[in-house]
Amino acid sequence: MNIRKFEMERMQCLYEREVELNLSESGVLPLKLSELLEGEDVEEFLAQELWYSASDGCHLLRERIAQFYPDCEAENITVTNGGSEANYVTLWTLLGPDGRLAMMVPNYMQAWGLGHAYAGGVDTFKLERRTEAGESRWALDVDSFKRAVNDKTNVILITNPNNPTGSVLNEAEMETVIEVARKAGAWLVVDEIYRGAEVEGDTTPTFWGRYEKVIVTSGLSKAFGLPGLRIGWVVAPKNVIEELWIRHDYLTLTPGILSDQLAAIIMEPKRREALLARTRKIIRTNLPPVENWFLQRGDIFIYTRPQAGAIIYCEYKLPINSTELIHRLRTEQSVLLVPGDQLGLDRGIRTGYGYDLEKTLEGLARTETLMRSLM
Repeated sequence: MNIRKFEMERMQCLYEREVELNLSESGVLPLKLSELLEGEDVEEFLAQELWYSASDGCHLLRERIAQFYPDCEAENITVTNGGSEANYVTLWTLLGPDGRLAMMVPNYMQAWGLGHAYAGGVDTFKLERRTEAGESRWALDVDSFKRAVNDKTNVILITNPNNPTGSVLNEAEMETVIEVARKAGAWLVVDEIYRGAEVEGDTTPTFWGRYEKVIVTSGLSKAFGLPGLRIGWVVAPKNVIEELWIRHDYLTLTPGILSDQLAAIIMEPKRREALLARTRKIIRTNLPPVENWFLQRGDIFIYTRPQAGAIIYCEYKLPINSTELIHRLRTEQSVLLVPGDQLGLDRGIRTGYGYDLEKTLEGLARTETLMRSLM
């Protein structure tokens, strides 16, 4: 088995603490432990013995996660160390050398690497920038989707809301995805880790419950602003949860006991909605000035507004490879962004805007300085 280097994660690991302005993050400013424990019995929490937690997450946590999904029970949930492990154990379980993975691009490319390692191959389908009713959005390319799903496809991977574009599939697109998956008899794995971080409107509808072979992965790192807790989860039919658990026993065994206990506090419905409201406030405050910055520079960028997540994917009009551009930006301007070719496209950049707004705008100004020098 050949595991390919995960280029984006390696780049961030090497450089995100080496630059002055890191715009590669895709979440919002993390909460502090003191904020999470506000109103709780702090002494009781500090008295927690540091033993193993339940390997699938404590029952209270699984019960509260289940309340985030319709017609879901604790037995439909298993807890993992972050959303990445949720995706890993799911794809490890479902993929095989006789099948193929069909996955959406652009995307967080973990599934691409795992598909090449565990499956017979990977077929991609596109989100394409499209103007509808006078507004630009990243929409599902239905034709490429139907071409990508063939008689060997056993898993389809969707990220909704999408990373890096921040797009959200509309109801018609969701129905098309379900229809094609059902016709192929394929498992539909939907990464919903940005669900709850919407720019406008209500929480993004979940795919859970729309098809008997849907599996949802998610976690606390993006919409909840708690990446350091390393809590993810899988929502799946009960028989699939059993299969995931078998494999999880060979990986990290259990979530950390402190993270498990904190996550149970966080996922209490009122607390959960308060944390998601905090995230949406950050996004809705920071996006307008960042959006205005991009719109004023239409000679360089093709801007499409995100619908969710503290991320913008912006195409650019310069004849330079995106990884080359990002490394020049890192070395010459001490700014880190994510290049499009690490997300399944090229001639584009992903910018995070969920942290310090002043530093975000400074990082974009330095980005413009380099890009104008290349024109």
